[in-house]
Amino acid sequence: MTSIPSNISRVPNILVGQQALATITRTNLGLFKVQNDLATGRAINRFSDDAVKAAGISILDGRIERSAQIKRNLDHANTSLSVLDQALGDANELVLSAKSIASEQVGFSHSAEERRAQAVVIDSLLQSLFGISNRSSVAGHIFGGNTPGNTPIAQLLGGYRYTGRGSGLLTDLQLGSEVPITFGADQAIGAVSSRVQGTVDLNPSLTGDTRLVDVGGARGLGITPGVFEMSINGGARLSIDVSGADSINDVLNRITAAIREYEQANSATILGSGGVSIAGGSITIDIATSPPGQTLEFFDLTSGVTGQDLGLVGSPPIVFNTSTNMGADTSPKLTWRTPVSALAGVSGPLGSIRINNLGQSRVLDLSTAQTLGDIRNMIQGAGIGIRVEINAAANGINVLNEAAAGSTQSMSIEEVPGHDLTATRLGIRSCSESTLVSDLNHGRGVRIVHNNSDPVTGLPDPSRDVDFRITLGDTAGTTFNVDLRPEDVLNLGTVAARINQQAQLAGVNVPDDFFAGFTDGENGLTLTQNATFGTALQVTSTNQSQAADDLGLIKGRYDTASNSWIAEDRAKVRISNLFSTLIDLRDALRNNDTVGISLAGEELESHVDRLATTRALVGGYAKRVEDGQKRLDDQELLDVTTRSQLQDTDFTEAAVRLNLLQTQLQAGLTVAAQSLQRSLLDFIG
Repeated sequence: MTSIPSNISRVPNILVGQQALATITRTNLGLFKVQNDLATGRAINRFSDDAVKAAGISILDGRIERSAQIKRNLDHANTSLSVLDQALGDANELVLSAKSIASEQVGFSHSAEERRAQAVVIDSLLQSLFGISNRSSVAGHIFGGNTPGNTPIAQLLGGYRYTGRGSGLLTDLQLGSEVPITFGADQAIGAVSSRVQGTVDLNPSLTGDTRLVDVGGARGLGITPGVFEMSINGGARLSIDVSGADSINDVLNRITAAIREYEQANSATILGSGGVSIAGGSITIDIATSPPGQTLEFFDLTSGVTGQDLGLVGSPPIVFNTSTNMGADTSPKLTWRTPVSALAGVSGPLGSIRINNLGQSRVLDLSTAQTLGDIRNMIQGAGIGIRVEINAAANGINVLNEAAAGSTQSMSIEEVPGHDLTATRLGIRSCSESTLVSDLNHGRGVRIVHNNSDPVTGLPDPSRDVDFRITLGDTAGTTFNVDLRPEDVLNLGTVAARINQQAQLAGVNVPDDFFAGFTDGENGLTLTQNATFGTALQVTSTNQSQAADDLGLIKGRYDTASNSWIAEDRAKVRISNLFSTLIDLRDALRNNDTVGISLAGEELESHVDRLATTRALVGGYAKRVEDGQKRLDDQELLDVTTRSQLQDTDFTEAAVRLNLLQTQLQAGLTVAAQSLQRSLLDFIG
């Protein structure tokens, strides 16, 4: 029987019902939560369950999600690096096979037929290398550089051209530094281009269309558009704002407008007929001669540099008057939009040039080119694997050979007779006076004999330092010796000067009877003799010196039309990579060329070293990725464990709580039922 508290004499039924309902509801809510915890396995399902724990769980969820993405990146990188390692391993085995063939065939005991048979093997190795170079992974072509979506190596006229760009794609794996997932081909097969460095400063002039961003500025720091001031005849300073100017024309127009405004306001004549214009790399201002003595000076604001950049403000001050009308040189840069007429470094109209590459020869007429971009398009449009670029100083152009081929099919740029040395004036002739001797023979240079001594006396013997002998075709058979010293083999110009000097010392009339120089046509050091000499000039090596051969004089040819001995061109531009070396080895085997086989074998050694270095680098990256995966797994396990401790349900505790709540609910229902059986009549006594 339910007892009634002594302090309550009578309780309304509605209050008893509300109290019972509240108790049962709280119990039901507790049962709902514990059943939900058991069903989901989570004790924290919303922030209202436990704000502190929920905040920690949210942070851990973010870390685990990021870890999952990094793990996918690591797997992606690991797969790509595995393919890279396999490709480099295959390439290394290929090079070792080629090197073994070269070592076996370099001896004189092998017949031409045996070598031709081995050339077929090398040709198959070339095809295998082509396939390896174009191999793909999950990241695209592994040697595609920054453009892995494109096939990096293409066959062109018997050569191989690299079309990728950049050193490779990088991925951020949270390892302290980025890891590459693709490489540039230069890290595997070697150089992907070789260039003729421009030797002439084309010295572009300003034009009205020259953009300010393409001007180096008088300070060498570019042009900073802004506000500067001018003072006419020492009067008050007037502002000129070129902040929004884009081109030199914009600047000229604003300066002109400011001066015209002054003229109108003061009824004066400041500008002469030349006005505000340009000459070379400078802005010019023509000051009127009447009235005499007028001056115009520009000033920068306190923190401004615009006037200095435009060459209008300087130290000492630049004062424009009738005798001084030119500002400082602003050093305009070459762009593909630069007009040919603005190339101050090129005197006279352009003519034709001859470009040879991949066994092809193209004569290009540049006379119709209007801009530097037209010249580039004409050269690149020849379709023989050549690209043109503006050099880093933006004052000249370089011509790049992008197609790997054999030594005999390397790139050369020659003059076309009667076209005013167009290639030389553009600075792109591959064999000229400025060509470095160290660049000849694909970087092997020229070997001379020097400082030799008499084997008997031990004293210096100048006769043993003679490198070659030149015999003229006159009736007397005049000969003279050429002793090249280290200071003579700097460039082809110094070599030619030394030969002429040695001829003069021998009593030869230079340049009437003999002259060493260059033709206005094909490349090669040229030895010209008097037209009246009846027989061909001859060059003979002495003292076992290789100088004449390295200069191309031994394998040269005699041109009867010009009475000249024209040396073989040894300044050809060749890409030194694995493709070109294998082609050289194949061709040497086909031609039974023992020296060529030896040279190719020596080059293969450098490729073995580079591949080993690159593979070691890939292995280092792979080890970092592997270690990163292990660390990430450990971190993820710790995060998941901590989150589980905060979030997951303790099933033992939840089961006990469920049992207690069920008992509590049953008791509450029983008590409520008994309490609600009483009525007012039970209290009337």
